[in-house]
Amino acid sequence: MCFGTFDKLHPGHISYLEQARKYGDYLVVVVARDERVKKLKRKLPSENEKIRLDNLDKLDIVDKAILGNIENRYKVIEDEKPDVICLGYDQQVDIEKLEEIFRGEIIRLKPFKEDVYKTSLI
Repeated sequence: MCFGTFDKLHPGHISYLEQARKYGDYLVVVVARDERVKKLKRKLPSENEKIRLDNLDKLDIVDKAILGNIENRYKVIEDEKPDVICLGYDQQVDIEKLEEIFRGEIIRLKPFKEDVYKTSLI
């Protein structure tokens, strides 16, 4: 399982998904809700959550794309029960909180030309 906003899907996102895919035979991708993105980034994404979800659904490397849970962001982990959670190199996550509810492996993935493909720079 991996998480992200995936606004303006680009090669950096694809690299992230390909890296995550190597840690299992079924990849669940959780797409951040518009409301959550606005709270974290102080602005709405360029593409709404439906478009971002649809873009991921079209990729062969993604087996299942779902929207995050608005009330409880950890509920998707409880519902999907992944063996591995992959985090992006720049994702800010409370690891201690994550480890409280998830007993599997947590992996931090490598960046892909972060200075070139970071969405905020595009």
